[in-house]
Amino acid sequence: MRLQPGNQIRQLASRPGRQVDPGEQSHVGSASQCAPARPGPATPILPRSFYARPAAEVAPDLLGCILVHGARSARIVEAEAYPGRNDPASHSYRGLTPRTRVLFGPPGHAYVYLIYGMHECLNFVTMPDGEPGCVLIRALEPLHGVKLPTNGPGRLTRAMAITRRHYGADLTRGRLRVHFGERTEPVAAGPRIGIGLYPDLPLRFWLQGNPFVSRP
Repeated sequence: MRLQPGNQIRQLASRPGRQVDPGEQSHVGSASQCAPARPGPATPILPRSFYARPAAEVAPDLLGCILVHGARSARIVEAEAYPGRNDPASHSYRGLTPRTRVLFGPPGHAYVYLIYGMHECLNFVTMPDGEPGCVLIRALEPLHGVKLPTNGPGRLTRAMAITRRHYGADLTRGRLRVHFGERTEPVAAGPRIGIGLYPDLPLRFWLQGNPFVSRP
């Protein structure tokens, strides 16, 4: 029996607009505990276990982490959680399809899809194998080799040269990956952008005051 979506999602989110302390999330921690922002041997890649949690937990923990694609790198500054089966806004809500198969697989893989026939969006698969969930990456702060705008899901994939060819890519190895980073700004939370369902739920997270965050 399908549980009521609203009740399930509300269990994964707290009050709208709450402020998350930079040291609150155990997987990222305070700036002093995090690796330097510049990717390299001193900055470990996020392990698969990092992603094997509810999307609403993974999304704020990703803020400050470093997305790397080849020679390009950028800091994640905004993300949205899509809890999965009980979220009508999630692509996995209607079950397993050829398009959504990666969402039902192991966590820590890329889910890339096309919207409006022109914009490709990057998501990270969350939850244990078989349980769908994902985090949409909404904005990045350019670090190295990024010359195009990165404030918005479609813009950041273009700037990072990420396409649907990266559908299913393992984010824990290879050219497309995510490293631990540092975070000093407070984390803000609010409703997702462009989603009419559950507008009271804080499933969008961003680094407060960061100039690269997208505009609602």
